[in-house]
Amino acid sequence: MRAEAQNIVAEVEKSLELLRQRMDWETAQHRLEEFNARVEDPNLWDDPAKAQALMRDRQALVDSIATHDALKQELQDNIDLIELGEMEEDEEVVTEAEEALRALRDKAAEKELEALLNGEADSNDTFLEINAGAGGTEACDWASMLQRMYVRWAEKRGYKVELQSEEAGSEAGIKSCAYKISGHNAYGWLKSESGVHRLVRISPFGKGTRETSFASVWVYPVVDDNIEIEVNPADIRIDTYRSSGAGGQHVNTTDSAVRITHHPTGIVVTSSEKSQHQNRDIAMKALKSRLYQLELDRRTASINEAHENKGSAGWGNQIRSYVLQPYQMVKDLRTNHETSDTSGVLDGALDGFMAATLAMNLSGKSRAEASAE
Repeated sequence: MRAEAQNIVAEVEKSLELLRQRMDWETAQHRLEEFNARVEDPNLWDDPAKAQALMRDRQALVDSIATHDALKQELQDNIDLIELGEMEEDEEVVTEAEEALRALRDKAAEKELEALLNGEADSNDTFLEINAGAGGTEACDWASMLQRMYVRWAEKRGYKVELQSEEAGSEAGIKSCAYKISGHNAYGWLKSESGVHRLVRISPFGKGTRETSFASVWVYPVVDDNIEIEVNPADIRIDTYRSSGAGGQHVNTTDSAVRITHHPTGIVVTSSEKSQHQNRDIAMKALKSRLYQLELDRRTASINEAHENKGSAGWGNQIRSYVLQPYQMVKDLRTNHETSDTSGVLDGALDGFMAATLAMNLSGKSRAEASAE
């Protein structure tokens, strides 16, 4: 086997070893047997919340074992193909198997990262908010570019994307929007995107000057039915207003949009679907998710005051810079991960940035330490 193929095999085997460590491989089969025995208990569904949690935990273990076994089998199949091709001096077979190994290495590395998404809410669906910051019309246009970027990213992953609310800019773009994104590990992947995003480009609005714009992105996990979040009615104010969407036949003509303000934290959530009743339900779920995120932050002692003290969407608060002029570069300021493929990033190619931030957080390195490297 050629040296490159040997190196790839070693990388895949390392990923497999890390997967086994994450799921405590020596006890995995025994835990699965215990899950199966509990699932057969005729009284299991007497407590639906506990039963659902059990079924989720069981399925997660089943999926982890299946993923490991499939990767291991694919690795062995390609090793066997290479050995067969070398024995029969069939260069085409060897080349194809080596190419398959490269793809397998990337897949194994992604599965290794996904196995690390084991936080309390990482597997949940998520809410995503985008708000235009400093920069006027330029910032509103930048917010709409981010809106498209995240929708494209979610669609490429096969996630379900639902628009919850949107406020159009006075001249172009959007002032704000909110989405619910549904799919396995949606929150786990997107949580690293919370923060201020900075754009540098030549103005597309006839100025011909280089402009800097800001927009903020905030991500909150959707609260599961089995998670109890109590909201004191005395702590909130509910307002109705007329939606100001992008125009056309779908603009609301009645005061059906809903805004909920939570006085103790200053959190404000909105929803502007057609039904006021539906909007109240959506907004209340969003509020509970925001409050749950606060609780998660407290439990993990993270230094993240995004929900109570976000700071302005402007200089000094950005997590990532997108430079389109005078050169092409997207750079994350926390991890130093960067790429010159700005068009790809704006079309949803964000996995590299998310993976770099996740790896940094799991390694315990601070932004300063990552920058020093």
